Amino acid sequence: QLVAYEVKRMKAEEGNKQKILRHIKELAEKLYKNENPYPAVTMHKVQKPTEGCHLRLHQKPFPHLDEGTVQWIIDQATAKLQTAPPAVKAEKKCMVPSGPPIAAILERNGNALANSARRLEVVRNCISYVFENKMLEAKKLFPAVLRAMKGRAARHCLTQELHLHVQQNRAVLDHQQFDFVIRMMNCCLQDCTAMDEHGIAAALLPLVTAFCRKLSPGITQFAYSCVQEHV
Repeated sequence: QLVAYEVKRMKAEEGNKQKILRHIKELAEKLYKNENPYPAVTMHKVQKPTEGCHLRLHQKPFPHLDEGTVQWIIDQATAKLQTAPPAVKAEKKCMVPSGPPIAAILERNGNALANSARRLEVVRNCISYVFENKMLEAKKLFPAVLRAMKGRAARHCLTQELHLHVQQNRAVLDHQQFDFVIRMMNCCLQDCTAMDEHGIAAALLPLVTAFCRKLSPGITQFAYSCVQEHV
């Protein structure tokens, strides 16, 4: 509906922050009502007995419940439920016109997409330099890679690229390579949200048990020993 009806309005509001905010508030209210169609039901809380109350003397005996009264209350509630309207609203289906061509919207987002593609290219290049032992080039790109890790696409790209190198049997690294890979993994995990737990973090699990370095004959350090503190 936004795409179909609101594009002209959004274009007209572009320079006016107050109008934009009012529009966002209206949208927020609509979305909230859509998610919470029914008012919150107040719940009756039953208080728990205090600690040590069973040790008190002079306790009143629990009163005898009248079976007839209890049954009458249950019957009243059942009768109310039977006459109550159905809990779920019937969905109103409506046709929404297609609105302006999608190209107009894509033009606006073109710069953002180009930026995203550039960031992914930087991540790929930096990882290639690390594995080709071109450390000077890798160092130049490294700050940009760490900044790119704020985006989920770059984090996903990192896991894919590292996975390719594991498949090529390039998991045993020298000290400098190991340091670079660990710093990228740590930065990636640091920027992960709960949403990434079963995606990015899960994809890193097999990688942190593959990448390693030889500390001395017979002693190998794996990457997980340096990244295991993350939630």
